[in-house]
Amino acid sequence: MGMSAEDERAASPRDEEWPEAEKAEKLARGAALKWASGVFYRPEKLEGLGHYRRRETQRNNSIQSRLKSTVQSYLEGVSAGLEQLRSAAQEVQGVCQDLGAARWALLDSADHFQGLQQMRKLMEEHVQLASVVQVLPQIFSVHEVFSHILQLLHGQHLLEAHVELMMVEQLRDDILSQLHLRGLSGAQATVLSYFSGLQDLNESLAKQLWDIVGSSLRLVREDPVLFVTAVRIIEREEKIDDTLLLEATFLPPGRPKGWRQKFYQVLQDTITGARFHAPRMDAEGPGLAKHLAALQKDIVSELRVVKDLMVQCVPAHYNILSTCTATYHQALTSHLQEILREDLDKQGLFLLLEWALRVYHSPEMMGHPDLLPEVDVAALDPLMSSELVDQTERRYVMKVKASVFEWMQRTLEVEFKEWFREQEPETDHQGFFQSALPAIVMQMLNENIQVASLITNSLQQKIYNMALEELEAFLGRLREALAQCGKEHQQDRAVPKYYVSHLLAVLNNNLALSNSVSSLHPDTACREVPGSLQAALDRMQKKATQLLLEELLLDLQPLCLQLPSRKWLSGSQLVGSMCEVIDKYAKDFSRVRKPVCTLLLAESELLVVNQYLRALLQRKMVCKSREERGQLCHRLLQDATQLRELFCGLGLDRSQQSLEAVFALRELIYLKDPALLSLEVLGFITKYPDVSDEHISTLLDIRGDVSKEVRHVVLEMMAQHPQVLPEGYRPIFSTILVPVQELPFCLRKGKCA
Repeated sequence: MGMSAEDERAASPRDEEWPEAEKAEKLARGAALKWASGVFYRPEKLEGLGHYRRRETQRNNSIQSRLKSTVQSYLEGVSAGLEQLRSAAQEVQGVCQDLGAARWALLDSADHFQGLQQMRKLMEEHVQLASVVQVLPQIFSVHEVFSHILQLLHGQHLLEAHVELMMVEQLRDDILSQLHLRGLSGAQATVLSYFSGLQDLNESLAKQLWDIVGSSLRLVREDPVLFVTAVRIIEREEKIDDTLLLEATFLPPGRPKGWRQKFYQVLQDTITGARFHAPRMDAEGPGLAKHLAALQKDIVSELRVVKDLMVQCVPAHYNILSTCTATYHQALTSHLQEILREDLDKQGLFLLLEWALRVYHSPEMMGHPDLLPEVDVAALDPLMSSELVDQTERRYVMKVKASVFEWMQRTLEVEFKEWFREQEPETDHQGFFQSALPAIVMQMLNENIQVASLITNSLQQKIYNMALEELEAFLGRLREALAQCGKEHQQDRAVPKYYVSHLLAVLNNNLALSNSVSSLHPDTACREVPGSLQAALDRMQKKATQLLLEELLLDLQPLCLQLPSRKWLSGSQLVGSMCEVIDKYAKDFSRVRKPVCTLLLAESELLVVNQYLRALLQRKMVCKSREERGQLCHRLLQDATQLRELFCGLGLDRSQQSLEAVFALRELIYLKDPALLSLEVLGFITKYPDVSDEHISTLLDIRGDVSKEVRHVVLEMMAQHPQVLPEGYRPIFSTILVPVQELPFCLRKGKCA
């Protein structure tokens, strides 16, 4: 059924006014159509159409009745609200009328209020005048109170004096505060002038307080009442300062006094001045030791007084024991630095290091049982910084180094004089030559290292390093002195008389030093001798050995000059005489400990072989026949065998001997077929790589039967087989210089000889 034009016009405003209603109606219609199409999609379903219509009608009626009741209740509420709004508007209108009437009444009373304002001013002035009248007696009696306070101070009635002083100060401060509030700053000067005596009284009281605080350590033992009184006064003033600072409206002159801070300062100045600003003491030796001992005793005693007595006389928040401990600690730190500015000797530096690093924290001082546990030793910083400790240790090492050098130099001078005495050096219980030098040197070095170990490991290590450096330098000076002694002996072999014995004693001393050096090391697990020191010991041993071999050489040279000769070749006792000289020296060598004794025998054997070969090669004897070669080889075999038996009998193993070179040289000369010389020489130079062409050429000359062609082949073979000295090889031929062969002078058309 369609809508008329009037219905559309009537619906149009509603639709425009309620667009959501139109949308809801469309949705409802759509949902109804969807439901109806679902229910009545079959013809047989139309039979239940009446039933569905009745049910929906009942449901619509129920909904409409609920809507009507709801709308009715809403309308009733709106009606009640409108009624309340009308009554409220009436009441507001009545209040406005009452306020207007009150306003007009106040305007009418304004003139009366001005009169009341004048009354208020008069009343304030009356109150102020009444207050002034009340304090006038106090103001007039101020100077009398000043006199009484002064009498109390002279009589040391400090608490009473301070009470009256606080009252006068309060009076003055109240007056100044009132003037400040009213902006009458000009009148403040008059008040301050009137109360000027307060300043003097405050200073007098403060002086007595600081005198008491300065004597606090004595007073807490003798008469603690005075000290407690001073502390109470200080605490009163501290509370007044705190109160005025909190209000922060007006701060009277002289405030805050800060007397608690002054208390700490005076106490610290007293401690510092009493112990650490004394006249300069003897900064060396016993003087410094006494000074440090006195400091130790006095500080422990005074800290015990603070802990047992003074702590009970002051409030807990003063932390008086910690304050005094810190003061002593800081003062000691500065005091030690002042002492270190002096030129201390080694004893003074040692005492200072020991006292600062060992004694200070020990149970004898800051770790004293009477101070524990309140004084925490672990919380105390070191008296000396690590940089200052290192600097002081280096100064101490330099002082010890100078002392060690002086002592070693004196020992060296004594040792040098001992060499020229008309008696043999002393021997030990085994008969080995020795002197007191190693024992003196090692004892001196070891004592200094052990003393340093009482301080710190770093100082011990520094002294150990210094000891090794000084020992190395001492060995150098000892070697120079030994060389000087050798020069004087060369000029006169009778001086020193027991030259060889003292050289043997030097070798024993050097061996003793070498064996003892490792014991100096602070770490028992590390016994290695530094390379530079070992080299110095080796140089010392080499020098003494060289001088001994030179002495042996001087005795052997007259015999070696007779080699080779026809007399020697025919069977003289020349080598027997050499064996007697060697045996004589070997007996002396037995006074030296092994392995140096074995080294001397080995070096002596090498010297004998070298001189024997030198004589044979430099003063060459040319064999004129096979019989002479056989005779020469027989003599070489006898000499080498005799010398070998001698050295083996002296205890030198054949593997340590060099006489094998004589046997090898003998085989080279004894070879019957010259054509095999190149092969024999190759084996010889392989075994003795320091043999030169000149040496081989000289040996070929000694044979007397070598042609130019064979010589050329041999020398050519040597050129084709250059030799390299193996590691550890003991040179035999390289020190032997043979004379240069002269080229023969040939006449024309003649044969060269």
